[in-house]
Amino acid sequence: MASLIEAIEIKRKMFFEFENAPYHCLEVEVSKPTARGGQTLVRLKMRNLLTRAVFDKTFKAGEKFGEPDLVKVPATFLYADSDGYHFMDQASFETLTLSAEMTGEDRFLLVDNVEIQVHKYNGNPISLQFPPLVEMTIAYTEPAVRGDTSSGSVTKAATTNTGMEIRVPLFIKEGEKVKVHTETREFAGRA
Repeated sequence: MASLIEAIEIKRKMFFEFENAPYHCLEVEVSKPTARGGQTLVRLKMRNLLTRAVFDKTFKAGEKFGEPDLVKVPATFLYADSDGYHFMDQASFETLTLSAEMTGEDRFLLVDNVEIQVHKYNGNPISLQFPPLVEMTIAYTEPAVRGDTSSGSVTKAATTNTGMEIRVPLFIKEGEKVKVHTETREFAGRA
């Protein structure tokens, strides 16, 4: 039997099982009682890895959760088609397929041969975990116009080769490779 995790032990970015589904903790807030006999409460912002729904829930500090049967598999993005997004398992070299609903907004971070972690729950691929930064090519951006900085904006809109909209500094031109933060979806520098 898997070990149990108490609510007070759950930290940000941890995985746990609640109501027979795997969850990923996004934020934790612990409120300690001010009066005697009060209970310590743990408020979690959590994402259901199966439905991708995000919500807040408050638990008592002593409530216990199981560890999910979650396996991280190193994989490389291959291609996308009408069936979904296809990845190659780096250990077994089998092809893993995730539907468009499972990848969600993460599909904009999928560039050729990017190495990621595919989460498998009970043997089935359910979600992706990206490295902190992904290299992308700027497909379209307006040229910088003299005087743009006087309005206070030192960034401009740009579209990457995957179709993601980001803000980049004025000196970035079409065709340049840039690094993008996978968590915040923001420009992180030239590649």
